[in-house]
Amino acid sequence: MKPNVAVLGASTNPERYSYKAVKMLQQHEYPVFPVHPAKRPIDGVPCFGSLGEIGEKIDTITVYLGPANSTPIIDDILRAHPRRGILNPGAENEELRRGCEEAGIEVMEACT
Repeated sequence: MKPNVAVLGASTNPERYSYKAVKMLQQHEYPVFPVHPAKRPIDGVPCFGSLGEIGEKIDTITVYLGPANSTPIIDDILRAHPRRGILNPGAENEELRRGCEEAGIEVMEACT
């Protein structure tokens, strides 16, 4: 079974990379958990308002939020304690990076 992946900043807009990431992960049969406060399903995939609502162990958190939106939820990310965090282009955040590294979470600046 493939590891669980949470997509922070998931979008219902097909033009957004966070939407494309959800679809690509689905196509490759990863269990995907979109996260966005609006909780709008993405093509039938339930969307969670926060990481804490997921209720399952997350292996990878892929971030599509700029620092203004990701900094306030650093504690939520650290509490989820994924094995890995991916900071997609535009989501780079040194405070988040440091927090993850100090918690033993692998951090990558890459595209999902």
